Amino acid sequence: MAVKISVVTAEVGSSKATSESAELSLTLDAPRLVIGRGDGCEVRLPDPSVSARHASIRQRGAEYTLADEGSSNGTFVGQRKLAPHTPEPLRDGDRVRVGRVWLIIRIGPAMVQGTPAAAARELALALVTRGLRAQGEDPTPCVQVFAGPDQGALLALEEPGRPYALGRARDVELPLSDQAAARRQLTVTRKGDQLFVRNVGTQGATSLDGVPLPSAADVLWRPGQIIAFGATRLACELPVVQALAELERCPDEPLREDDDVAFPEATKPDPGSPPLVDPVPSSDIPFEASSSASSPDASLTAPPASRAPTPSSEPPESRAGWSLMDAAVLLLALGVLAASVAGLSWLLNRG
Repeated sequence: MAVKISVVTAEVGSSKATSESAELSLTLDAPRLVIGRGDGCEVRLPDPSVSARHASIRQRGAEYTLADEGSSNGTFVGQRKLAPHTPEPLRDGDRVRVGRVWLIIRIGPAMVQGTPAAAARELALALVTRGLRAQGEDPTPCVQVFAGPDQGALLALEEPGRPYALGRARDVELPLSDQAAARRQLTVTRKGDQLFVRNVGTQGATSLDGVPLPSAADVLWRPGQIIAFGATRLACELPVVQALAELERCPDEPLREDDDVAFPEATKPDPGSPPLVDPVPSSDIPFEASSSASSPDASLTAPPASRAPTPSSEPPESRAGWSLMDAAVLLLALGVLAASVAGLSWLLNRG
């Protein structure tokens, strides 16, 4: 048995979850999984409302439990808040909220790929990337010339694994006018969430933080380190990595009463998945996962109940004309009246 944890996110200004949400997930198989903002957690959620060690999932035989680890903003299953350090049963389909982040829990047989640490970091970086884009910031790593004849020039490293060349040649990705630079001075390659620089110019002419770069060897280039050759000075930026580090260092952000922590309405449920469990009062509308192949875009929210026809307040129309029953009643009344008059007359004549 394994646990698949999916992070549910919404578009900015919308309460609807996007189809990309299903991609932000990881599958783990371990007796204990820690959920939090810290870099040592198996599920890393880079949100200030999530504590460094927020909650944990533990396996007990074929069952799983969820416990709050004394977090600042609490752990919720649906709308119910868990007591700190009190494990409670966790079911397949449960919706869990840690801070303002919603998770969907799936429990069942599954293939676990990669190491837990790598999977946790990949999830955290993907969440930060989405957050930067939502705020209108470019998450692409880049190289910037901050000193020299080409000050202000910028090179975006959009393709992972591709060597980007810098120099005086016209066919390089970042042409330079510094006469001290070689035609091809160096290359920068993006590998995962790291940058590597290779000196392809004159040996000893390029330095990293004052240390000469060897020729034909990839050297790790970290944010904050300066590459120098001639009058040119280069710096690199890894917006996602730097933002993740800042989020992990920042203190917990207390949630306010007016913060929107409602579960984002999903637009594309996973067909064939069991219903999502939400132990909320019966007056609330339940969430269900649609398994209909004919409607893959069905919402997780149940449709509103149809209203019964409202009875009309207008009085019924009166019927026009006389019926046969009306005539019979009238004749009977006239007969009774005539008999009464005849009886009264007979009594008066005898007296």
